[in-house]
Amino acid sequence: MCIDDGRVVSNFVAQALRKEPLTVYGDGKQTRSFQYVSDLVEGLMRLMEGDHIGPFNLGNPGEFTMLELAKVVQDTIDPNARIEFRENTQDDPHKRKPDITKAKEQLGWEPKIALRDGLPLMVTDFRKRIFGDQDNAATATEGQ
Repeated sequence: MCIDDGRVVSNFVAQALRKEPLTVYGDGKQTRSFQYVSDLVEGLMRLMEGDHIGPFNLGNPGEFTMLELAKVVQDTIDPNARIEFRENTQDDPHKRKPDITKAKEQLGWEPKIALRDGLPLMVTDFRKRIFGDQDNAATATEGQ
């Protein structure tokens, strides 16, 4: 995942690591579902190994509001990180939650890695890429 790709998780993680406010658009009540890449890869492998036809939703049905996500990132990286609210765009969907019933029934698949478990792995990767090596990353984020 690119650090500045405009996606909410990467935005929040990069902002928290850089000591910038976490930008929540609107009231933060809109929901999204997040999935760790290894869960998606497992689902794709099961799909490719079978004779399945048609679309399958390989998302994670666990929903988080944008404000909940910001607080999880805050708890994971910097409890003192500020959350800043900004005006939302009119076309921002209020809810995104995949229905994975078909994947569960036909592939025996469902995501296993919870957001709170996968996020620290992403943070470690982003720290290395933002600050360089781990020694500098640890120094830059001490005291959090």
